Amino acid sequence: MSDDDDFMQDSDAEYDFEYEDDDEPEGGDVDVENKYYNAKQMKADNPQEAIDEFLGVPSLEDTKGDWGFKGLKQAIKLEFALARYEDAVKHYKELLTYVKSAVTRNYSEKSINNMLDYIEKTASDRTAYQCMEEFFSLTLDTFQATNNERLALKTNVKLAKLYLDKKEYQQLSKKVQEIHKACLRDDGTTDPGKGTYSLEAYALEIQMYAEQKNNKRLKAIYQKALGVRSAVPHPKVQGVIRECGGKMHMSEENWKDAQSDFFESFKNYDEAGSMQRIQVLKYLVLTTMLMKSTINPFDSQETKPYRNNPRISAMTDLVDAYQRDDIHRYESILRDNQDLLDDPFIAENIDEVSRNMRSKAVLKLIAPYSRFTLQFVAKHIKVSVGEVQEILGVLIVDRKLKAQIDQSNGTVEIAAENSERLQRLREWTSAVDSLATTILNDGDGFKMADSQVGPTSSSYDALGGPMEQMVSRGQKRVGGGGRGRGNFLSKGFGPI
Repeated sequence: MSDDDDFMQDSDAEYDFEYEDDDEPEGGDVDVENKYYNAKQMKADNPQEAIDEFLGVPSLEDTKGDWGFKGLKQAIKLEFALARYEDAVKHYKELLTYVKSAVTRNYSEKSINNMLDYIEKTASDRTAYQCMEEFFSLTLDTFQATNNERLALKTNVKLAKLYLDKKEYQQLSKKVQEIHKACLRDDGTTDPGKGTYSLEAYALEIQMYAEQKNNKRLKAIYQKALGVRSAVPHPKVQGVIRECGGKMHMSEENWKDAQSDFFESFKNYDEAGSMQRIQVLKYLVLTTMLMKSTINPFDSQETKPYRNNPRISAMTDLVDAYQRDDIHRYESILRDNQDLLDDPFIAENIDEVSRNMRSKAVLKLIAPYSRFTLQFVAKHIKVSVGEVQEILGVLIVDRKLKAQIDQSNGTVEIAAENSERLQRLREWTSAVDSLATTILNDGDGFKMADSQVGPTSSSYDALGGPMEQMVSRGQKRVGGGGRGRGNFLSKGFGPI
């Protein structure tokens, strides 16, 4: 779900930082120290020889100590980077023997955690993932044996994330349950001091159900995650939970809650410095269009700095075209930015936005006409005749349009009573008629002589010519009690 390498950070800190090994107190004789620093000088230019030099450091110590631990650690990192995975595992087993007595608890915990972070960031293929899984398992066994619950929980979270990356959902479910169990007190209540680990487990579980499209379970876990109050997690964890929540709401067509979750997710990713903020911002824009909102999502203080970001410009232009009902600009942006559809979530939901956009364009185009052809609409909207027919069919079913489609000759006839403009004009005519009666007939000012009003009107269609329709024919007596009042729109198919 993420394009950053640091998904799960140190659970007890808002952010993690790398620690320099050389900040630790130095001890031992000069030969050991010189060998270690000589190996460090060789790392960049000759990593293979540097590995041999690092591995020679432990043998120079009479008893296991800091220099041997540091030498092994440097060698393992180089071996992993050079894909010498078997050697890396072998020497990692040796390194773990140092944590019981050779180095302090805090130093070993910090060093091992940083080692696992490094491996997690460096792994890029199936073999590396297998090696990483073995590292995690060895670490877990070691720190469970030494009752180091804190590092054991951290390692379990890392292992669960690895199962998620490998899509090994059965293993992930077992590991998540193990984490939740470890976060309980003896009486079965949640340990407030372990709320962060529990929330991270929920985040992984939520991602699993999102990938499986199991909305029922996703919703249940999502609600549990929102109920955790004792955690102070890395903001990226919150970003993940909110992002998955937004996608869940989108699948339920709950646009309002989806928009809220995507906005919260964006803010958390932004705080964490995660590049996933860009993708979630695209989701936020998408939701704004699905809501048919007239509020620009880039008007807020948090999103405004990204308005002109080149990675988001296509979505910015898209929402602008959508809110201006510019169908041709909208379609042009989609054609020129096919990479937008590389994201399955956007590809899955943009069709609904496009249908809304085309439906509005069709209603706007046909407003002046009482009859038109499917080909006429297809030409102006620049979509296929079949799609025009589908759009009109949906509008008719949704009662947004009252019309009949003649598939045999590809024409559409609008029912006269369907026209909102006609209805408004009728109401306006009636109001004017009533006002005229009140002021001119019943008032004391003056009375006009009888006059005849016989307007006719031509309504145009999209079939190629005027349809002469008699709108009203009759006598209208403005004065004299209003005898012979006529209806301005007794019949007619098109706008006056």
